[in-house]
Amino acid sequence: MRSLQCSVLLFALVTGPALAQPAATPAPDRSAAPAPGPAPRLTLPAVQTRTLANGLPVWIIERHRVPTVHLMLVVKSGSAADPAGKYGLASLTAAMLTEGAGGRDALTLADEIDYLGAELGSSGSFDAAVVSLQVPVARLAQALPLVADVAMRPDFPQADLDRLREQRLTGLRTAKDNPPQIASLAFPLVVYGDAHRYGTSAVGTSQTLRGVTREDLRQFHAAHYRPDNAALVVAGDVTPDALMPLLEKQFGAWRTPAAPAAAAPLAPAPVAARTVTLVDKPGAAQSVIRVGAVGVSRDTPDYFALTVMNTILGGSFTSRLNQNLREQHGYAYGASSGFDMRRLAGPFSAGAMVQTDKTAESVTEILNELTGIRTAVPAEELSKAKNYVALGFPGDFETNADLAGQYAELIVYGLPMNDYETYVDRVLAVTAADVQRVAEKYITPDRLAVVVVGDRQAIEAKLAALNLGPLTLRTVDEVVR
Repeated sequence: MRSLQCSVLLFALVTGPALAQPAATPAPDRSAAPAPGPAPRLTLPAVQTRTLANGLPVWIIERHRVPTVHLMLVVKSGSAADPAGKYGLASLTAAMLTEGAGGRDALTLADEIDYLGAELGSSGSFDAAVVSLQVPVARLAQALPLVADVAMRPDFPQADLDRLREQRLTGLRTAKDNPPQIASLAFPLVVYGDAHRYGTSAVGTSQTLRGVTREDLRQFHAAHYRPDNAALVVAGDVTPDALMPLLEKQFGAWRTPAAPAAAAPLAPAPVAARTVTLVDKPGAAQSVIRVGAVGVSRDTPDYFALTVMNTILGGSFTSRLNQNLREQHGYAYGASSGFDMRRLAGPFSAGAMVQTDKTAESVTEILNELTGIRTAVPAEELSKAKNYVALGFPGDFETNADLAGQYAELIVYGLPMNDYETYVDRVLAVTAADVQRVAEKYITPDRLAVVVVGDRQAIEAKLAALNLGPLTLRTVDEVVR
């Protein structure tokens, strides 16, 4: 799962395409697109499950192609677990794990890892935190104590906390000059509001970041980094018999605290009516558009139908949105859409970065495509989308890190261990009726948030003339906080 494999970036929300002049070319005939052949069968190695004496689950995937191992310790708490007034705490906690642990400072820790020919990292998302290790199998026993210290005994040095905090504060300041980043912060704020954790980025705000202390980090770590809220996933040149004694030695003493884990945030409220929010960025060379609403959680039974539907709408280069705004009209370098599926319903958004004088027209075309996807899709377009998803799926399992990350996703979202065995079959089984059903259910043109970041003086009048709904003006300082 990419969101668990990669370090959290400062603004890991949907951003616009690169700034470039679009080229206007005729749109292809969707109905005439040839359908690729059937997707090949994907065969994955078996997952073997074990449990440490303290109850920590271990998933082991043997892959003996090369003598390396990838280990992921998955903690099932992320930024959604931030307490009120402390937004950014979970993200800082995850980032600080490798800044010093077990009495080693960051440089010493890095030197020891480099000596072993290994890579050690920590990252976080809204739903989880991960400590990951990539190491030659011959050095695994020497590397595991470092992983255990990072995960279980971080030191949270004050100087490093101050440095990371300042980096994030600087990122928020520079974001005010970057329209795509402004849109990435404005859109969830409009959709979810201040009251829900999803309305604020994973890194928090300037005010909440300044309030985080070392003691906050220690308390969050103690409350959430615990064996009953975690799991180990190990993929590579290992066997359970050889691996389990090593893991037991390093992680077996980890104990679950008496206090229960904090409750999850409440489910977000849906967007009640269509609104338009214009964030004024005077002199902006282009406008950044985001149109969307509250989407769905990762465990939705509609996952496969939504995946195929979004591929048609905006999930590939030949998608309707991209063909419309880029190829047919030349308003944008690219356009896309996507569902950010989390433990709770994450955001759905469609959008693009467009030339300023075509802002209103681009909003109209995006809404046209969001309306059009609710009608029956042609058979060849459906077949093309299903094969696009199915043929790309094996690429998510190429490396040991990919393999571990994909199974970590199943753990985080409580999905069946055999979920991937029938993945392609379930994609190919999606029908046109399925696509239309989920489009009608989740794409509701009269209940969408339209967010535009751009030069108000140049775009407000035509945007207001669309009469899409109440238009609210916001400043950059109001949304990049």
